[in-house]
Formats: sequence, structure tokens, C-alpha cells
Amino acid sequence: MSIDTATGQEAPAEISSERVKDIFSSIAKKYERFNAVSSFGSYKMWLAGMMRQAPIETTDDVLDIAGGTGDVSFYVAKTKHPAHIQCTDLVNEMLDVARMHVQLEGKNCGVPIDFEVVDAQDIPYPDASYDAITMAYGIRNMPDREKALSEMFRVLKPGGSLTCLEFSTPPNPIWRALYNFYLKHLIPFWGGLITGDKSGFVYLAKSIKAFPNQEGLAKLMRDAGFTDVTWKNYTGGIAAVHVAIKPE
Repeated sequence: MSIDTATGQEAPAEISSERVKDIFSSIAKKYERFNAVSSFGSYKMWLAGMMRQAPIETTDDVLDIAGGTGDVSFYVAKTKHPAHIQCTDLVNEMLDVARMHVQLEGKNCGVPIDFEVVDAQDIPYPDASYDAITMAYGIRNMPDREKALSEMFRVLKPGGSLTCLEFSTPPNPIWRALYNFYLKHLIPFWGGLITGDKSGFVYLAKSIKAFPNQEGLAKLMRDAGFTDVTWKNYTGGIAAVHVAIKPE
């Protein structure tokens, strides 16, 4: 079932897909600065936690879904040193920033990284072709999450892992209320100040509130066929890292 990712209500997939393309193509060059400022630097801690949890080996071929400007791919390259990384995203302008980081700064740390525009709801790779999948802030923006997770399951080798970092729901009601206030008022403020596109960050805040909580995402993963689904909260549950395994 496809939904409007801003509301969680059933809607044609094109509504969300086109909106995501429009927003992220226009803010691509300023997206990293927004992440740093809006999270008060916490996003680096979340990525580091993601790497600690990700069961990635040096011999693995890794698929990075919704790889954007390359943050996750570069962290994988730096900390896990896999054999190869395929960094994909729906928006080519985001990948252009990632390519620039490799060319000018060598952020791939010597690991071969290829970049390709890919819709995670229709992955153009063969069955059982990757040892591990990483994804950060991606599944929330996909209108057909069941299909996307099914596609990820398909392209993973048996025994392969999916490691997903995503905004989530703080279990403490007071912290959750403060976070909801921050989402409603300060995320659009920072977004507008840094990128000039306040409306895009109104969408971002709405999409986070409409997204399932930790158990809800775990259930989507299990329904797609994954097992051994676990998660760990960061910053009181503002973000969570889920790890799921494709059975042998």
C-alpha cells in the first residue's frame, strides 16, 4: 500500500516521490550543514552507533540505500573497510555531492564506491547480490515501505543484514512532547534559515511524526521476511538503529 509520507494516509505513490525529489534536489548542497546544525551534532553520534551495530565484514559487498550525500557510505568505508559499496539514492543532486567528496577529499578511504540513482521500491539488482544493506533517513520518505523492504530482502544474500538508522519516537512522554515542539517549530526554522526552503522542512517534521515507532518499523521488517530484528535508541529515542537479518 502506498501512502502520503507526510500524513501516513493512503495516497498515490507519485505524491510523495515527486515531493521528495523536489525537496532534496533543491537543498542537496546545504543538506549536510542542516543535519549538523539541527541535530546539534548528534547525527555523528548516531552514525557512529550505527557502525557499531552494523554486522559488516571486510569481504562484504554493501548496498547503501538512500545514500544521499554519502555520509553512511563514507562511515562504512572508514570503519568497516568492505570490499565494495554501492551508494544509491533517488535524487542525483544528492549523489553529486557524495561524488564531489570522493574526488576532492578522498572520503571513500580507498574503498571502491559506485554511485547510481535508484528507487529503493524497485531495486535494479539481481536477487541475493549483496552481503549487507545500510539505510539512514530513507524508509520514512518511501510511499510503499512494504515493497521497499521486500526489495531489500530480495537483493540480500541469505544471512545478510539490513542496518537502518531512522528518526523514531521517544518513549518518555515529557521528552516526546519537547521533541514534538522542536519538530513543529524549530526544524522548519533551521531549514528555512540554512537552505531557504522552509516548506521542505515542514514536510520533514510532518513525516517524522507520521512515521511508525520503533516496534512499528520492526514489524514492517518482520512482515518483509527479516528475522532477529533488534533496535537501539539514541538521544532518548529521537533516533533508533534497527538491525534485521535475512534467514539462511
